[in-house]
Parts: sequence; C-alpha cells; structure tokens
Amino acid sequence: MVLAELGGRITRAIQQMSNVTIIDEKALNECLNEITRALLQSDVSFPLVKEMQTNIKKIVNLEDLAAGHNKRRIIEQAIFSELCKMLDPGKPAFAPKKAKPSVVMFVGLQGAGKTTTCTKYAYYHQKKGYKPALVCADTFRAGAFDQLKQNATKAKIPFYGSYTESDPVKIAVEGVDRFKKESCDLIIVDTSGRHKQEASLFEEMRQVAEATKPDLVIFVMDSSIGQAAFDQAQAFKQSVAVGAVIITKMDGHAKGGGALSAVAATKSPVIFIGTGEHMDEFEVFDVKPFVSRLLGMGDWSGFVDKLQEVVPKDQQPELLEKLSQGNFTLRIMYDQFQNILNMGPLKEVFSMLPGMSAEMMPKGHEKESQAKIKRYMTMMDSMTNEELDSSNPKVFNESRMMRIARGSGRLVREVMEMLEEYKRLAKIWGKMKGIKIPKNGDMSALSRNMNAQHMSKVLPPQMLKQIGGMGGLQSLMKQMGSGKDMMGMFGGGDK
Repeated sequence: MVLAELGGRITRAIQQMSNVTIIDEKALNECLNEITRALLQSDVSFPLVKEMQTNIKKIVNLEDLAAGHNKRRIIEQAIFSELCKMLDPGKPAFAPKKAKPSVVMFVGLQGAGKTTTCTKYAYYHQKKGYKPALVCADTFRAGAFDQLKQNATKAKIPFYGSYTESDPVKIAVEGVDRFKKESCDLIIVDTSGRHKQEASLFEEMRQVAEATKPDLVIFVMDSSIGQAAFDQAQAFKQSVAVGAVIITKMDGHAKGGGALSAVAATKSPVIFIGTGEHMDEFEVFDVKPFVSRLLGMGDWSGFVDKLQEVVPKDQQPELLEKLSQGNFTLRIMYDQFQNILNMGPLKEVFSMLPGMSAEMMPKGHEKESQAKIKRYMTMMDSMTNEELDSSNPKVFNESRMMRIARGSGRLVREVMEMLEEYKRLAKIWGKMKGIKIPKNGDMSALSRNMNAQHMSKVLPPQMLKQIGGMGGLQSLMKQMGSGKDMMGMFGGGDK
C-alpha cells in the first residue's frame, strides 16, 4: 500500500533509537535524520519536512527532561503529533445535510480517477441514507459520459449528461436544476480533467463553479503524483475554492508522500482515500487513526467500525454474549471468517492491528491468506451441526476427520491444520471471558468496557512487545485522544 514503506521506515527509526542505552542529542538527531530521509524520498516537500524536524526538536528538549521521563515515548508522541499536524489543516470540511440540496464539484488532473471517485462518493452517501445524483460536465475527455453512466447505472444512482452538448457550463446548470427539482440532496458535478498549464480549462472550471455555486469543491489527487503535488494542488486552490481533498490509488506501490504536501498546499482536509477499483474500496479519512496505522500502532476504532458494518445489528448482542462467556465454537469461527472476508482487503484489516502494518504482509501473501480462510470454510461446510456447535476439539477422531476431508476434497493433514487454527483462536477468545457486555449489545459500546488489561491478554506477546508492553499500550490510548478514538476503545476518555 502507498505510504506503507514510509511508515515502516519511520517505525524502524524509532525502534533503532529505543535500542540505544542512553537517548541523547546524537541518538535523537540520528532518528530525526532517518525520518527526514524517509519523508523526502517519499516525495514530501522539503519545507514541510524541515518545519516538522524543527517542531519536534522544540517539543523534545532533552536537557529539560527529568531523569524519570520516558524519552523514547515523548519523542514518539512528538513524531505522531507532527505527522497528524501535517495532515490536518485544523478546519473541518463541509458536510452535506439530508433533505437539503447540496452541490459538490469535483476537480483534478487527468487520470487521477476523478469520475470513479465521484461515483464512490455518491455510493458512500447513498448507503448513509442520502439521495445522490451525478452530473457529467466533462466534455473534454472522450468517453467520460459513458464511464460515468456505466458507474452510476451499476450503483443505481441517477445521472445527467449529454452526447451532443459541448458547453460544460450549460450541462452542469441543467443537471443541477433538474436534480434539485427531483429533491436530490447531494448533487455531484464531475468536471473535465486538466493540467496545471492549461489556462483555458482552468477558466472553464471557474465558470462551472460560478454557474453552479457549489457548497464544496473537492480536489481529487493521485497518490503517485510525487514532488509536483504541492504546485499542482496550489494551482487548483488559486483557481477555485478547494474545500477538501480525496486521495486516490492508495492501494498501489507509489511513494505517496506528495499526498501529504497537497494538504499543506490547499490548507484543506483529506476527507476520503480510494483504496482500489471497486465501489466499496473507499475509506473515510481520519487523521489520528491513519497516522497510527502508518506507524504500526493500529486502529482499533476503525477495526470495530468495520466489524460493525459486516455484523448485522440483530446479531451483535448474541456475538457479544458469546464473547463474554469465552465459549468459542467452530460455527463462531466460520462466522468470523465470513466477516473478515467482508471487511475488505486483508492488508487493510491487518494494518488496523497494533504492532502490525500493511508493509508486514508480503506482496502476494494477501491472496494466499484469503485462499486459506476459504479453504477452512469449505472444510467446515462438510461438518455436522453437532461438530460445528461443539467447543471440544476432542470430538474430532480419525474417522470424522477423514469424512470431513473427503467431503471437502482436502487432505486429512489440512483438516488437522484447520483444527489447530481453531484451538489457537479459541485460546485467544477464552481470554475475553468475563468482559462486561453493554445492555443494548452494541459493539461500539463494548469498546468502552475494554481496558488495557483485557487488551494485553488478547494481543499476541510479540505484538504487545512491539508497541512497548503495557506502558506502550496505555500511551497508545493517550495518543489517540478522544473517546471515539483509541482511548475510548480501551476505557479511557472522559468519565
């Protein structure tokens, strides 16, 4: 994933510093120099990097720190907060309101994935109960209307465009007026892709903005754009009032640091990131969890949110009750495997776990892991209800394992491997026994009842060690801030 390599290098720089016996000025400078090199090589603009380094040195004054202070933790927190500041301009983007028409105009370079992103944005809000519509005001690129029409039809979203009209301003005005009459509350205008140098197309963009009076202008930026990102983003900001940024192609292998520069250039927040070609590969961008994942600290709040999306509301109380009892059956394992597959790319889910990062899953390993989960599920499809509902692996004698292997077309050895995986997960599940379950059975409320002690039992020892033991876990909660972030996940936050 884009920026995974950057995150890995920053994490390694921090870990190398923690291996030093005494953290002095020399150790701090070596760590900051490595982070600076990593950011510059990832195409983050030099002024931004220089400013970040200066700010960290101001925060971490080693001479003023008393002997009892955890210097490594203070440096980590300074790096975390400065990366967050780099990505957060400190002002929220415009949020559309239901039942009140809002016009959102998309601008960006050619090839940034603007038309696809328009549909993803519409589809995301459609699932949230909005009534979106798409207007194709791109008369410059051949096939633009066909692409938008195809995407919109697939997502069942109304659209407007013309094969004969060449004036994009006229199409935009007609489309917006039409959908306002049809009571659509989110009207998305897709404009022509353009290059920084093309003055005529920039003029066209200004005319469309003046005619449609958008509530929000979104700049769509390809994450692989590199060092040119700052200048390009600034050129758009000077032409129209860019209010938000969406970064696309975050599933690629580009350096991606230019994405950080675009936020500084437009002084606008990143609101979404595109993580693939499919309609649902589109994530809300939240600065703290994103930086936390970037640095291998995980994003438990995002993990629970994703789990909530795939576990039906009526099944949540039952699942949480089983969790509190510590009773883990093969049927529960089957259901959770299904949920994991529904949560999206494994690499993305993997990066939400503390101590892990997307970089740690080798290229190609994701497909192998998905295939293994599907293989295990096929074996469980060949089990009886009694076997699926039993929490005692001893019921699986040789004849039963041979029957399951034959029924699923697998080897007995593979069935044994699946049962070993079940035992491992049952052991982890058992450690959650006794956790206080919220009365309404809400999974998000569960997070407030979990504390560092519970989490330290559940996390694998190597993962806990990587985030600095119990102290690191507690510090991680504090770094994540409010109750809706990491602190709330572990029972911190306001009482």
